[in-house]
Amino acid sequence: MRVAQLATRYPPGPGGVERHVAELSAHLPARGHTVDVLTSDLYREYPWRRLDPAVPRQERTPFGSVRRLPVWSLPGAAHYTFFRGLDRALDELRPDLVHAHTYGTHQVTVAARRRRAVGTPLVVTAHYHPPWSIEGGWWRRRLRGVYDRWLAGPTLAQAARLIVQTREEERLVRALGVPLPPVEVVPPGYTPLPPPAADPAAFARSVGVDGPFLLFVGRLASNKGLVRLVEAFAPLARQDPLATLVLVGEDGGVGTAVDERSRALGLERRVRRVGHIADERRLASAYREARALVLPSDYEAFGLVLLEALAQGTPVVASRVGGIPEVIDDGRTGVLVPPGSTPALEEALRRLWEDPALGRRLGEAGRATVVPRYSWEAVAGDIDRIYREVAGP
Repeated sequence: MRVAQLATRYPPGPGGVERHVAELSAHLPARGHTVDVLTSDLYREYPWRRLDPAVPRQERTPFGSVRRLPVWSLPGAAHYTFFRGLDRALDELRPDLVHAHTYGTHQVTVAARRRRAVGTPLVVTAHYHPPWSIEGGWWRRRLRGVYDRWLAGPTLAQAARLIVQTREEERLVRALGVPLPPVEVVPPGYTPLPPPAADPAAFARSVGVDGPFLLFVGRLASNKGLVRLVEAFAPLARQDPLATLVLVGEDGGVGTAVDERSRALGLERRVRRVGHIADERRLASAYREARALVLPSDYEAFGLVLLEALAQGTPVVASRVGGIPEVIDDGRTGVLVPPGSTPALEEALRRLWEDPALGRRLGEAGRATVVPRYSWEAVAGDIDRIYREVAGP
């Protein structure tokens, strides 16, 4: 079957959805599918940045092809990515099925329009975030409310299946109150990182950290709770003069707020922002060397960084929100705290910091029981079944 996957961005653009589409595209050929990815020429959307000109805009791949189309956006808080030539590209490919990713995006609207016009079967993976968790402030959330009320129903009605990653995501989508196609829960897979460096302190030395550290990995975005993390870290930093908080990831708009809060608390030398790490072996070293990974988000659809940390035997502290409780068993494979609670986060950090043996037990339990549940082979099998049910063999 020839499948067109539509996604706003694609590697080398970083992100969970981007990796999801890449892994699914790589694993589907073993099930008898050719996959053509139609995506944008963006490295990231917010702040807006295009890919390096050296990245090819069209290339053949072992699974089919990748074509990066030009896009434009409405300005400011009305930011919304529109593809140029997506309809024409689909006409040229003539896929047997279209799989569009990310609820509320232009590519889902185009795929739904194609389903109405020529009947091409449509599958949508939501990667859903509730309105209160999205970036852009009050005005952007109001625009999203207009979409949810007036456009979501007619658009999703054209899909033969709606795929979500967790039961919590399904609950949130159903709360929209619009008619939905059959909904399937298909968790993402885990992509193993390369083995970390043999030197047990390679990462710490590379970023100038001399003692034990807590780690955050992800985009420095407004829904990640990072200012709250700095505040929760402050008592631990006063207790242990060697403790450091390391933040790995590109600045998604809150880096200045993190720096300002760190300075106000006297932690400017104890909170390190090191940016995005493209070298995955170095990233694996960061996970392995950390005392714990902390993900204090206001919302996470899943949280793939939790699996990356557990795969290195590193314990995790995360908010009890979104899909995280379906991944982490509180007290057995990690520590969960109420979202938005600085005191609870502070207590969880102190508990793991003072009891390294507990952290090792949680990390090892997660590596043994959580990580093996998530494989891309299993995901590809579920998606293959959905494709064949929707479009026929």
